[in-house]
Amino acid sequence: MSPAGCSHVSAFKVDNWRQNMRVIYQCFVWSGTPETRKRKAKSCVCHMCGVHLNRLHACLYCVFFGCFSKKHIHEHAKTKRHNLAVDLLYGGVYCFLCQDYIYDKDMELIAREEQRKAWKLQGVGEKFSTWEPNKRELELLRNNPKRRKITSNCTIGLRGLINLGNTCFMNCIVQALTHTPLLRDFFLSDRHKCEMQANSCLVCEMSQLFQEFYSGHRSPHIPFRLLHLVWTHARHLAGYEQQDAHEFLIAALDVLHRHCKGDDNGKKANNPNHCSCIIDQIFTGGLQSDVTCQECQCVFQRFEHSAKLRKKISTYVSFPLELDMTPFMASSKEGRMNGQYQQQLDSLNNDNKYSLFAVVNHQGTLSSGHYTTFIRQHKDQWFKCDDAIITKASIGDVLNSEGYLLFYHKQFLEYE
Repeated sequence: MSPAGCSHVSAFKVDNWRQNMRVIYQCFVWSGTPETRKRKAKSCVCHMCGVHLNRLHACLYCVFFGCFSKKHIHEHAKTKRHNLAVDLLYGGVYCFLCQDYIYDKDMELIAREEQRKAWKLQGVGEKFSTWEPNKRELELLRNNPKRRKITSNCTIGLRGLINLGNTCFMNCIVQALTHTPLLRDFFLSDRHKCEMQANSCLVCEMSQLFQEFYSGHRSPHIPFRLLHLVWTHARHLAGYEQQDAHEFLIAALDVLHRHCKGDDNGKKANNPNHCSCIIDQIFTGGLQSDVTCQECQCVFQRFEHSAKLRKKISTYVSFPLELDMTPFMASSKEGRMNGQYQQQLDSLNNDNKYSLFAVVNHQGTLSSGHYTTFIRQHKDQWFKCDDAIITKASIGDVLNSEGYLLFYHKQFLEYE
């Protein structure tokens, strides 16, 4: 999705284009009332092959629905020279000349207005977490424009993310990263010093994203610039195919690390194997991972591969809110061998305790599905982030989930 917009939109924006767009979004994309939902279910079929699936798109110039996957909408666009179409599932506008989903401010405003109307008709708006600053918080924000006051009863920092077309894998990781304490403090304190060309730095975009999340705005954020930069710097993730959230996390951290040059103020890292940028300080370490079943002693993962079968393993694995890593530290093992375990335990106990702050979950199969995230706003206050919708969650909801990715931070955070 190009952040610069599309030069071909101007040819479409004549006469009653706004009303035509509103009709498409009201009747066939967001569908707020039961009547419009029934109409959508009956009418939204490909005019060439007659099926409902394969990512239907609606032509913006005429009444035509076509499959995107089978390229029936492409054939229509080429024949009729109707170069713009709307994704009926996610609402994105595709330009067949640019061969990409495009962003136009006027179109986006119409799409978001109709989406909010639909949510209101369905009562979905009540699910959104909101934040209204009180007088004291307003005073703090005025006096400290680059700092944000987070109290135990406010929900600042909670914000939904619009799905731009199978981008739930990105949205769930963004929610986890924006609630990583040390990363949040870094970006909200404006410590990034960019050395890259304008609009090409992922760290600059993440910094802007943090500002958006903690600004107090209540409407869902549209991360089109972030998606564009990810596609630019991690080409294997480009396109609207479903991607793996863990793979996106690794790729995003790698790009953020490469774009963080200059943020360490010339300091040398204690570990010669990595730098002292904020990404390395938080996320880099040595890992040896063996997940072993205590019953059969076999080593069990989330996916099973064989000659005839590839499937997701949904076996429940318990995980704690508080994690004490002391027994697994190398110094603790050496202490046990030397008979000094208790002394080692007492000295390391506080330093090696971690608290759960985000859980990424996957619903579906190995080839398709949907990602959501549980994030901890304050102690014992959890919320479920499902793209644009954020709802209150209980600790039981979190601990009973499958837990595809778990995010823990030290209980005693270390600041330089």
